[in-house]
Amino acid sequence: MANQDKINELITKRVEAKLGGGEKRIEAQHAKGKLTARERIDILLDENSFEEFDMFVTHRTKSFGLDKEIYLSDGVITGHGTIDGRIVYVFSQDFTVFGGSLSETYALKICKIMDMAMKIGVPVIGLNDSGGARIQEGVRSLAGYAEIFQRNIMASGVIPQISSILGPCAGGAVYSPALTDFTVMTDKTSYMFVTGPKVVQTVTGEVVSAEELGGAQIHSTKSGVSHFLAKNDEENLLLIRKLISYLPSNNLEDPPSIKCDDPIDRLEDVLNEIIPENPNQPYDILDVITTITDNAEFFEVHRNYARNIVVGFARFNGRSVGIVGNQPKYYAGVLDCESSRKAARFVRFCDGFNIPIVTLVDVPGFLPGTGQEYGGIILHGAKLLFAYGEATVPKVTITLRKSYGGAHDVMSCKQLRGDLNYAWPTAEIAVMGAKGAVEVLEGSNIKKIEDADEKQLYIEKKEEEYTVKFANPYVAAKYGFIDDVIEPRNTRFRIIRALELLSNKKEVNPPKKHSNIPL
Repeated sequence: MANQDKINELITKRVEAKLGGGEKRIEAQHAKGKLTARERIDILLDENSFEEFDMFVTHRTKSFGLDKEIYLSDGVITGHGTIDGRIVYVFSQDFTVFGGSLSETYALKICKIMDMAMKIGVPVIGLNDSGGARIQEGVRSLAGYAEIFQRNIMASGVIPQISSILGPCAGGAVYSPALTDFTVMTDKTSYMFVTGPKVVQTVTGEVVSAEELGGAQIHSTKSGVSHFLAKNDEENLLLIRKLISYLPSNNLEDPPSIKCDDPIDRLEDVLNEIIPENPNQPYDILDVITTITDNAEFFEVHRNYARNIVVGFARFNGRSVGIVGNQPKYYAGVLDCESSRKAARFVRFCDGFNIPIVTLVDVPGFLPGTGQEYGGIILHGAKLLFAYGEATVPKVTITLRKSYGGAHDVMSCKQLRGDLNYAWPTAEIAVMGAKGAVEVLEGSNIKKIEDADEKQLYIEKKEEEYTVKFANPYVAAKYGFIDDVIEPRNTRFRIIRALELLSNKKEVNPPKKHSNIPL
């Protein structure tokens, strides 16, 4: 009987721990349109796969009356489970306990699962919903954050790290998500900022709401802090499940491959007509991407940020790939500070986790102007150049239309160790467009012509000559900078063949402590 009493005590404690801050606070969480920490884990992981650690951990603080307010689990649920049968480690912050604020023991719980994930070589997913550091613990809670940050840094490029923001995330708490690979925010109920609206008003006099300062819309469109924007908690968590399906468990594994029932030699005649005859007319690069990928699927990353470039995951013959494509639909697909940084980070992630990169090029150049130059376009453009040049994964590049100037070099050209570089017959590969080239090359001759009509005819003639000579892929092909000019409708098949050819590619960068990327 004594044994049964002890078992009953265990059962009672488990029930107590699962209640978190109690029924009233759970109701308050639901009233805000938010799920509880445990409900979120249930959606994220495969059914009945979660195994919890440290359910009976409590804080160690006696001052400020905290010794009279003790909750099992101490505000964060940690453990492991599976997503589509693959192991992941998870921590889920519980806002019903001290507003999810981080204590020393809370931090140690998170550190424990991060250490385990590194040993085993599996992803870590953090579900964030916290008021920040537990003020009553002072510097100990700050030390706890720094312990987590150090682990984020050591795990970077070793195991995938994903952050879900499902409520407040402020002050020091924002830096762990910023150090991870992907961040998912929920519209209207999540926000991130280093200093809150009250501090902003006190220090700067600026009056701003939490939503305007660091809401999900702001970070998904203006700052780029958030990679994905979800409508609610459930969509947020299902996005993570989908993201994980494209990623390997660690940097020593290949990404998962699934059975493909989409014919690899599927011809798409629509691609032969997709490039407009007018070189200044836009089209949607997403139409190209979804036409060539398996089952027209494309999992876009940073969809609402720097929309002049598109990045995301897809599959070719069941294999996971990263796609980078200039988007003529926005700003003619030019490269600027934001799009360069967005694409560079994505390329480096793919390279770190053995995911081949397919690049679709239609870029008229870098965006000119003082705004870009003052914003450091030179450094930001160099980041993308660096990322492609550093990458050792298979790289397949297809030039669809424009590829001008420095932007041609930056977009995975042959000299940045592009493995297979193809071009459509519509490709224009040159230092600049015909109009700009004629102004430079024929400027002095044009000035000598006094008659306006005659001058216009001369300009048009020279532009046509330049177009015939350079606005095609064959000059680059003549020098071997393009491996082949391909029929657009055959693009899917050529990419799949290229990726199969490169599947055993080995390329090693020179040994060094680390590079000095132009930050």
